[in-house]
Amino acid sequence: MGGMRAATLAFLSLLPFAAPSSQEPPSKRDIEKLVDAYVDLEDITDAGHAARLEILGKLELAPFPDRASDLKRWAKRMDKRRAKGRKLEKKSGRKWYWEKEERGLFYVGGETKKPKGLFIGLHGGGAGSGDASGPHSSFGSPIKKYDWVGIFPQVLEKTEHGWTDAGTEEWILQLIDDALRTWDIDPQNVFMGGHSMGGYGTWTLGAHHADRFAALVASAGAPTPITGPSGKYEDIVEGVVPCLRNVPLLVYQSIDDPNVPPEANQMAVAKVEEAKETWGGYESFEYWEVDGRGHGWPPGGVPALLEKIGSNVRDAYPEKIVWQPVKSWKRQFYWLYWEKPKPRSIVVAQLDRANNAIDIELTGAKGTGLRVLLSDAIVDMEREVTVRVGGETVFVGKPVKSFATYLMTAAGGDAQRTYAASVPLVP
Repeated sequence: MGGMRAATLAFLSLLPFAAPSSQEPPSKRDIEKLVDAYVDLEDITDAGHAARLEILGKLELAPFPDRASDLKRWAKRMDKRRAKGRKLEKKSGRKWYWEKEERGLFYVGGETKKPKGLFIGLHGGGAGSGDASGPHSSFGSPIKKYDWVGIFPQVLEKTEHGWTDAGTEEWILQLIDDALRTWDIDPQNVFMGGHSMGGYGTWTLGAHHADRFAALVASAGAPTPITGPSGKYEDIVEGVVPCLRNVPLLVYQSIDDPNVPPEANQMAVAKVEEAKETWGGYESFEYWEVDGRGHGWPPGGVPALLEKIGSNVRDAYPEKIVWQPVKSWKRQFYWLYWEKPKPRSIVVAQLDRANNAIDIELTGAKGTGLRVLLSDAIVDMEREVTVRVGGETVFVGKPVKSFATYLMTAAGGDAQRTYAASVPLVP
């Protein structure tokens, strides 16, 4: 109990709103009520996250389940609780997410009865334009070949960067969670793609949440470039290229495209090559450039795009992670957790399975609140684990499992993003 208490209090000390230390562990009934309440809350909002942190504080002394059967019981309880959450209408066609306000337009298509995967299709457009019926029409039939159901949302506000404006990005994550709940789809089989501005959205949202996707396809759309004093493209907006190291991405571009000229994508591809030289990885990144297609689809159309990504499954446990956070509410990225992520900093985390060790390099931040998440899928939990930051050892010891860490990572229902222990990088 002493070791568990010390590890859990160390975890909670880095979290705001944590309740004061309790003298006695909560009862089984109290734990059940707190777990139910935790699952019901939305972590993506500030209020929901604060309430969740308070619950973690109350559970600081809750014992970690020693038996596999107990873990299965907790997982089953959380599954049952999540099942009471919002579900989408399974019938194909046009829907409103918020019906009374007629806000949050989206379409459902593809395989809607027993899908084996989920495809999020992003539309094109820009300031004052954009229609979700486009990707519904273009992707709806081809994705049936892969037994995928398709969700085709329309941006909440039609701006130049509509996929990241006005809460649209947060809503996309809600739609993914709702769709997985509705059709009981394996989170390992979630895909995203889009054309024109939808390609921009795929580059950007796909990078921010690369740990959620099996593969991405960006057609005739590029990430936002940064223009230098000379007027030429010099870089790509932060939070994109570094985060794409471990997720397959197909980028299609026609060099005679009048709407999305090739320079932005060509520069982005060059930045990916630079990142590959620096960090390795990006093995499944593919750039497909042709001529003579204008702003249209490639030779072979949408089926040709899907053929290049359709066989992928998410890599949930990459041995090397590169993360450049840009969203304050994106706290978990693969097997890293950051309570208050420092925007534009870069975390490079390398797993050394042979030596049961993890090495971290951190640029642009001190790392307070940044933690390594641990489970049997990452390290041998029965042996000592070594964690080094910048070559300096910050932890050596056998991981102490924490119910708070387990609940925090398991509540979303994604078994491959669930962990039993964590180690702070700043002791």
